[in-house]
Amino acid sequence: MAREAPMHHSSTVSTATTYQEIGEFWDTHDATEAGDDEPVEFDVQVRLHRHYVPIDLALFLKIRNLADQRGVSEETLLNLLLQERIGQLERAQAA
Repeated sequence: MAREAPMHHSSTVSTATTYQEIGEFWDTHDATEAGDDEPVEFDVQVRLHRHYVPIDLALFLKIRNLADQRGVSEETLLNLLLQERIGQLERAQAA
């Protein structure tokens, strides 16, 4: 087995000097043993929700082609097209 090259710096928690030594250290330790137990506050904002909808293959291939021509992803093109069409339908319904 080839000898592992040492890292340029040692690990600050385990004082290991190779990646293998770091792995061996964490095989027998966990993160609760390292560092301070100071409370930490952070804000998480999840904005992206994905919903999967089946699309006919022939229609998807047209969408892919149009997206490629415009330099955008299929997802971006579909969202733009749906947003535009729903806006049209809402305006027609309100009139």
